[in-house]
Amino acid sequence: MSALALLHNIANYRGFIGGSVKREFQIKYRNSLLGAAWTVLSPLAMIVVYTVVFAQVMHSRLPGTASTFAYSIYLCAGVLTWGLFAEITGRAQTMFLEHAGLIKKISFPRICLPVIVVLNALVNFGIIFGLFTGFLIISGNFPGWSYLAMFPVLLVQILFAVGLGLILGVLNVFFRDVAQFFAIVLQFWFWFTPVVYPVAALPKEVAGWLAWNPMAPLIMSYQNILVNGQWPQWGSLLPVTLLALALCLLGLQLFRKRAGEMVDEL
Repeated sequence: MSALALLHNIANYRGFIGGSVKREFQIKYRNSLLGAAWTVLSPLAMIVVYTVVFAQVMHSRLPGTASTFAYSIYLCAGVLTWGLFAEITGRAQTMFLEHAGLIKKISFPRICLPVIVVLNALVNFGIIFGLFTGFLIISGNFPGWSYLAMFPVLLVQILFAVGLGLILGVLNVFFRDVAQFFAIVLQFWFWFTPVVYPVAALPKEVAGWLAWNPMAPLIMSYQNILVNGQWPQWGSLLPVTLLALALCLLGLQLFRKRAGEMVDEL
């Protein structure tokens, strides 16, 4: 199936995709008193905690910057974007198992499932990052035009997460240990990525290993944009971009070959 055919299927089932995203959002807050207000309150509380604790209580400073909120912004930039990656890959690896009943009973393009996963993650990310952007504007730390550079970086990150998640999702149908193993890998991966610490704090020997971490240039690009107001070093993003495209192609090929077998396994 060509890329155009996949896009055609997604377009034809856009109502199904939109309804699934809306239904999952509603189910998430169905029995809570405040309902969808939690989508604002939870991330807002996190931003306030990071700002108050690190900027006002611990007086944390980011090396090379004079801004009071520099480390808080650095931390939020890393944690929020890493959270998007973790949510997409985490949900993608179980998406076929979670929708086993739907897959067996209803005929629809299975490619809709990763699209639903990504859209759900982007809704959550859009809300929390919108609040964070509001904080940047109010506190006088908005990076300016370089903020636009986040969108191509975000696109690369989504492609990388989708490609990896699709491969994990197919493998997890046949080998249920995959999800457990990746959860452990994700914990180590988080601490091997400069999310909560600057690269300058690492020994040179350790910092050199970051070249093998595809998430490192993505997270560092976000932080450079939001903290320093600088455009990313596009050359550093080329390897992860190529890797993201390769994973997407590999994931789609694996999905096509094993689609029939997956139904039997489910």
